[in-house]
Amino acid sequence: NTVDKLIKKTNLALVVGTNSWRQQFMEAITVSAGDEDEEDTGEERLPSCFDYVMHFLTVFWKVLFACVPPTDYLNGWACFFISIVIIGMLTAVIGDLASHFGCTIGLKDSVTAVVFVALGTSVPDTFASKVAAVQDTYADASIGNVTGSNAVNVFLGIGVAWSIAAIYWHMQGKQFVVEAGSLAFSVTLYTIFAFLGISVLLYRRRAHIGGELGGPRGHRLATSAFFFSLWFLYIFFSSMEAYCHIEGF
Repeated sequence: NTVDKLIKKTNLALVVGTNSWRQQFMEAITVSAGDEDEEDTGEERLPSCFDYVMHFLTVFWKVLFACVPPTDYLNGWACFFISIVIIGMLTAVIGDLASHFGCTIGLKDSVTAVVFVALGTSVPDTFASKVAAVQDTYADASIGNVTGSNAVNVFLGIGVAWSIAAIYWHMQGKQFVVEAGSLAFSVTLYTIFAFLGISVLLYRRRAHIGGELGGPRGHRLATSAFFFSLWFLYIFFSSMEAYCHIEGF
């Protein structure tokens, strides 16, 4: 697998992390070749034009995350907590920017959340699932990543924030109330579509298809189109309910 290849090709310390902040910043501001597997020629691959373009587009984020302490500090705990803080800050920025964007173009917060915020926070998970599907033998991590990331978003992303808010307002002698809005409609719609999606995954376990992922080209395209249609329908019906074009509950 990928871990075995990395351990075989390079030092284990480079796989786990870097040894100093200086090394992290040097790697962040230095243009390097892509991560594609090199041929066993013994020659170092030079950065391509695409590598330079991607470097200048992402150098800000590279430098930002280079501020995270190396994994050698405090047995990795410093890296863990600082990463959580930076992720929380970026999440807050994304939420505020999405809210201002929706206000500018006249979208409600509920529509902005299910379209732009959800899309922006799910794209990294999508690429992670894609990499897992390609590199893992059975691609279990690809599907497990979806349920795992959603569990974190619901139980930690919402639960921790609401718990802190409830404690704060209780100390102020007031109650913390969250208006349900269109939540019941959206959750019900999501549950129905999730049932359809799981049914498709179970159907794809038949022998002539081969499994949840992959299989004949026709089945792959049909499954992809079906899941994309579920996403578009979810956005469409949620938006229609938010603007009172259809009756919710």
